[in-house]
Amino acid sequence: MTADEAGGPGGPGGPLASVFAAVRGTGWATRTLDLDGVRDKPAFMDRCARALDLPAWFGRNWDALADCLKDPAWVPGGRGLLLVVTGWRGYADAAPDDWAVAQEVFADAVAYGREQERERGLEVLLAVGPTRTD
Repeated sequence: MTADEAGGPGGPGGPLASVFAAVRGTGWATRTLDLDGVRDKPAFMDRCARALDLPAWFGRNWDALADCLKDPAWVPGGRGLLLVVTGWRGYADAAPDDWAVAQEVFADAVAYGREQERERGLEVLLAVGPTRTD
């Protein structure tokens, strides 16, 4: 059971539980990238590294993030990664230029996987509703 399933928004009773339940058993890994409290690029990169359990070679820059997301071979599971991004609005407000780059990196990585018809792809969902139940 991942942290997402155990105590995160995808856990039992969490607001994203139905999304994670629908994906469970399909061969896709799931991760939640909770950006609550993130206000700048270094914090964003640190949160990505921790939440996604990125490889040690991840350089905490846009190019390194793009490389990791375009080739999710580091993700356990067979088919790919469903990345659910929560709490992103504060980051988008605090660092709109960086948030625009992050969205571009996500979109490019998704498109790359689809175009290359890779066995292990990436899909990104931006959660727009409340993600906390406390």
